[in-house]
Amino acid sequence: MQILDRYIFLRVLLPFIYCVVGFVSVWLVFDLSENAPAFLENKAPLSLVFEFYLLRAPEIILMSIPSGLLLAVLYALTQMSRRNEIISMLGTGRSVARVLLPLFVLGLLLTAAATALNYAAAPHAGAVKKEILTDLRKGGDPDRKAVRGHLFRNREDRRFWYVARLNPSIERLYRVQIMQEGPEGNPRRNYYAEQASYDHATRTWRLDSGKVVDFNPQGDVSDQRYFEVLRLRNMTETPWRISSSVLDANFLSVPELREYLRNNDHFTAARLAPYKTQLAYRWALPWGCFVAVLIAGPLGIIYSRRGLMGSITLAILLFFFLILGSSLFLALGKGYRINATVAAWAPVLFFAAIGGVLIWMRSTNRELPNLLS
Repeated sequence: MQILDRYIFLRVLLPFIYCVVGFVSVWLVFDLSENAPAFLENKAPLSLVFEFYLLRAPEIILMSIPSGLLLAVLYALTQMSRRNEIISMLGTGRSVARVLLPLFVLGLLLTAAATALNYAAAPHAGAVKKEILTDLRKGGDPDRKAVRGHLFRNREDRRFWYVARLNPSIERLYRVQIMQEGPEGNPRRNYYAEQASYDHATRTWRLDSGKVVDFNPQGDVSDQRYFEVLRLRNMTETPWRISSSVLDANFLSVPELREYLRNNDHFTAARLAPYKTQLAYRWALPWGCFVAVLIAGPLGIIYSRRGLMGSITLAILLFFFLILGSSLFLALGKGYRINATVAAWAPVLFFAAIGGVLIWMRSTNRELPNLLS
């Protein structure tokens, strides 16, 4: 990286850090004003408050990165333009795209960082607020997230699971009935247990206090036996897989979304649409960082003070419509109105194309749109 590239890179990096820290600080103040009464009333320890905000931090940072980058690029480039630094760079024979190259690199680096956050940490952070606050109000009741009266079907292994109560967080099932079918769909064996737990190390189910009922080919009971403890080692189900059909797509990580779609591919397309859309959106959302550079880069380069406010306003409006369009398309994709990939990527690609056109117009000295002219 040349000296001039490092100069441009650092001129944007410092305002970007200030913007992100500012956004996070403002959010922290507002969130504390909203949730402080709940923490005080329930006498939450400081360690829990710290954990609450630490777990939510990835989500807030992810939301702050694109907006902070947009404002930082606009600020740095407009300041450099007013001091005729940009004109001097162009006068040395560099093109607009070459001047903006360090910012493209920064945009790609932040896109990679946002992708890492959006892979698992940020989605899980979305559920933290509700869970911890609900836990405080219910005095730490472990059943606050319990799924009740749940029926799960394993088509590949021809098994049905009925669970009276399932708590995904502690992976324990209560009052369980497992129905194993034969190749012809006739009942072969049923398991009944007061409680079931799963050992991930050995991939073994442990059933407590129940009985096993065997059926003959005609469907009549041929044998039944009681047990205190029974271990089953040949079952592919896990507590997460059993409960996944009722989990919210917004709070699932990329691996969890993939596992959900793989395990529940027999569901209707409309039922799977929110999960397919959210999976595609996990990869599309971080590219808003790069689009922010494409939009703010050419609009931040100005040749006269008269066009300053118009360019800044246009950049902020375009980014606002990117966020609005992404929300709209995401809702359409989850509602099975449009394809999941289109819902996730169309707004990003559309505004990236607009950014490309703006860079081309600036590079060829064409007049950019000015909302205040």
